[in-house]
Amino acid sequence: MQRDDSIHERLADRLANILTKLNMGYQLSIKELASEFGVSTRTISRDFDRINTYLPLLQDNENKKFYLDLNYLGKIAPKDIRNFAQLSGISHLYPSLDMSFLRELLDSRAHQIYSAKGYSFEDASQFKELFKVLGKAIQEQRQIGFLYKGESRLVQPYRLIHHHGSWYLAAVRKDQLRTYRISHIQLMHATHEYPQFIPDQDIVKVVEDDDSIWFGQDKQEIILSIDSQVAFYFKQRSILPEQQIVRELGDGGLLVSSKINHDMQLLPLIRFWIPHLKIVNPERLQDEMEKGLKEYLERRSS
Repeated sequence: MQRDDSIHERLADRLANILTKLNMGYQLSIKELASEFGVSTRTISRDFDRINTYLPLLQDNENKKFYLDLNYLGKIAPKDIRNFAQLSGISHLYPSLDMSFLRELLDSRAHQIYSAKGYSFEDASQFKELFKVLGKAIQEQRQIGFLYKGESRLVQPYRLIHHHGSWYLAAVRKDQLRTYRISHIQLMHATHEYPQFIPDQDIVKVVEDDDSIWFGQDKQEIILSIDSQVAFYFKQRSILPEQQIVRELGDGGLLVSSKINHDMQLLPLIRFWIPHLKIVNPERLQDEMEKGLKEYLERRSS
């Protein structure tokens, strides 16, 4: 536990440092911050993801540095920076607590952030008791039993994960790393204490390093074409998983790549941007998407 506390303290200190710089108007480089704090670039990327959930980060198209929206500069008090950093430092165990305080601080401005991004978030307060029990099991490295979609499960819990507005539990069952949607978990009122387990460090690394919730699958590269009408949005920020611009097309459109573990990481996003996106490679994924759309239209017309 002492080691975990130390990790949380370092994370909180790092986030507070980054937030302070952003609040002062600095443009921050992932690579430079990684060097400054002695961590990987992936770790800094996750830090920015945490911050971007509550504050409007922008990225310079040329130097790729992150900075805070001008309307927010200097408006975050040191006390609020410390609170946010400390809560983020333990958010993987107790994500429900008071993470909304910064939204309340920004009040109406926060509403503009979320409506602009098009995000909807699960109300984490409804899972408060569940987070408490799961967090305790994670801390104590103890197995836990629950009902999942009506069926009993006994798992080794590793991490609570917030992904695209929803909460998940990363846990091992029958030697396989899986994810369980928190809203589908129902605790069993067992009178006995579940046995402890020794966390597999390889699994810990997978949970730490993977940006998705689709664990245990090899990543595949997807190439997409984007119409000129919406190219601006994809140049402004990464909308697709691990998005990279391959090249700009003559008509103002884009050819981009995306790396995914599972088709469902990408297909819902593409459907949202129809008709402006098309999967160039692999063709089978474009065929699968078109087939799904045809089936939907047929059901609607019948």
